[in-house]
Amino acid sequence: MKIKELRELSNKEIESKIIEAKKELFNLRMKQSTGTLEKPHKINELRKDVARMKTILRERELEEANHGE
Repeated sequence: MKIKELRELSNKEIESKIIEAKKELFNLRMKQSTGTLEKPHKINELRKDVARMKTILRERELEEANHGE
């Protein structure tokens, strides 16, 4: 998912996408352990997507804190 698309989402939408991605990551790891995973690169993509989403949330949190001071 593109960073530009993520920035347009609300915090709640991003949080729900993080939860969704973590569930998918878990499923992919289970498939990997059983040897049925067809696209191993999906794991890295999802991990990076989660990191991007968490970064956006953290940036917004810091921005709110700076405006509050």
